[in-house]
Amino acid sequence: MTLQRAVAAEFIGTALLLAAVVGSGIMGERLSGGNVAIALLANAIATGAVLVALIASFMAVSGAHFNPLVTLAEVALRRCTGRKAMLYLLAQLAGAVAGVLVAHAMFDLPWLAASAHVRSGPHQWWSEVVASFGLLTVILNVAKHRPEAVPAAVGSYIAGAYWFTASTSFANPAVTLARSLTNTFAGIRPTDAPGFILSQLAGAALAFALFTWMERAPPCPTNASSHD
Repeated sequence: MTLQRAVAAEFIGTALLLAAVVGSGIMGERLSGGNVAIALLANAIATGAVLVALIASFMAVSGAHFNPLVTLAEVALRRCTGRKAMLYLLAQLAGAVAGVLVAHAMFDLPWLAASAHVRSGPHQWWSEVVASFGLLTVILNVAKHRPEAVPAAVGSYIAGAYWFTASTSFANPAVTLARSLTNTFAGIRPTDAPGFILSQLAGAALAFALFTWMERAPPCPTNASSHD
């Protein structure tokens, strides 16, 4: 029963996250009068704020992964079994698609539509490496040292990364796949999604390597006699 609740939390949390990403993108674009900067600002603020709320809501139930990169990192750290991880991944993917459906229904759009938004090229892929590296670095380190700060840290990072990365920081394979099904402000062409996902996996692997290396490093001496 506990696992069922956790999987349900991953589905609902990911669905609401995508509803926020896609829905705020649609609203921002409609209200901005063609000003892309304002639309992106609205998208970033809404996504970051909703992430804070969702992580705070579901962290005690499932860990509030909402992202295959986080789940895979937990498996690599031996904190998550293979069966649980598979259920989480399926819930995240299904939830992400459900979130797109929810957003489209709210704005009276076709249920699903392949995106025509071009997001490709080395600079975009590198942006996703950086975005995913930063996100996983924040999650792994804050979760270890200040777990109560995870919601604010993750929401703040994503809101900021919308602006400092050329790709607007997808940093999530489930989100990327789902956003290929919306021909709106937040979309990505289906043919561009694999490049983003591979880049996200690379960034997450780098963050995991950094985290494990830092964990193996001996602590700095605190005794005053140890200083030169």
